[in-house]
Amino acid sequence: MARDTALQVRAAKTLETVFSVYTWTRPTLSFGRHQPAMGRYDVERIHAAGLDVVRRPTGGRAILHNREVTYSVTAPLEGAEPLRKAYSRINRILLDGLARLGIVAGLATTSERAPVPSIRPCFETPGEGELVAEGGKLVGSAQWRDGGALLQHGSILVEDDQSSLPSFAAGAVNGSRRPMAQPATLAALLGRAPDAAEVASAMFDAVRSLEDAEAIELNEDEIRAEALQHLPRFLDEDWTWRR
Repeated sequence: MARDTALQVRAAKTLETVFSVYTWTRPTLSFGRHQPAMGRYDVERIHAAGLDVVRRPTGGRAILHNREVTYSVTAPLEGAEPLRKAYSRINRILLDGLARLGIVAGLATTSERAPVPSIRPCFETPGEGELVAEGGKLVGSAQWRDGGALLQHGSILVEDDQSSLPSFAAGAVNGSRRPMAQPATLAALLGRAPDAAEVASAMFDAVRSLEDAEAIELNEDEIRAEALQHLPRFLDEDWTWRR
């Protein structure tokens, strides 16, 4: 999260866009920027399960980062498109990347309002414009705009462990909370679980095909110092449990 925040700061300065794909070192439960968490999750049960906890700078609801691949996009707001159009442009890359993996996905269409930042997991139901496949939510995304740049986060499920999230709710006993609908996963759709490198390669090929044929890899040293400056915020439990 510190790295993505550093990339957002960089985007405002350099006016460059960066598309990242990564996994997490440890299984981590992340809360959306405005999601209520204090008193609504069982901290002891989360720790007993060996999960780290962090609050994202972007919005949305809880995600378990373990059997998934995370993407982020940072871009300058100078001359930027409206939120919905930028969101659609990123979706176009995601859909192309998924197609390169052999997956036919589409956009969720719903007349309902966007889900409020509640305790319910991100992958319980798709919001309008999120990516679905065979009736289940496959990619969840959220965007945050600040300081002259945007940051969009998203999670692409490789396998389903999101369904375990209701068991970490305060007061849940042996998974007594209402179960969530089963999301779509790359493993179920492909009959195998692709690794992060394969997903990243497909997505970067999509970026070069649709956006910039000359796109090059970012030197991580360019953002390391900035990322370290933001790290204390995301390690701070007052930030993580601020709501």
